[in-house]
Amino acid sequence: MKTLEIYDPAMCCSTGVCGPEVDPVLVQFAADLKWAGEQGIAVQRYNLGQEPQAFAANPAVVKEMEAGMDRLPVIAVDGRIVSTGVYPSRDQLARKLGLRAAPTITVVESGCCDPKSGCC
Repeated sequence: MKTLEIYDPAMCCSTGVCGPEVDPVLVQFAADLKWAGEQGIAVQRYNLGQEPQAFAANPAVVKEMEAGMDRLPVIAVDGRIVSTGVYPSRDQLARKLGLRAAPTITVVESGCCDPKSGCC
């Protein structure tokens, strides 16, 4: 089983739905992590503000942080860093994990789904 580790910067919560403004990137990433878990990936997520020991215990993550706090989030697959400084999209995450991404629904300009797409 593959392991996906996310080392987030310090924040009140990882879902993006806390505080006065919702961060849509964090909301989407939380959904993408749930999807990855449903694909059999073991997901571990650490928040610098709540779990600093997880950061300190990983020399590669410490090295990234020494290069600058803008390197967070750090994303690792099976202990190997695959992304820094950005939350990857579901497609990017799927590629890094060797998975096929969930199909996306194509919306045509009229605002309706293509009848052949299966979404209608």
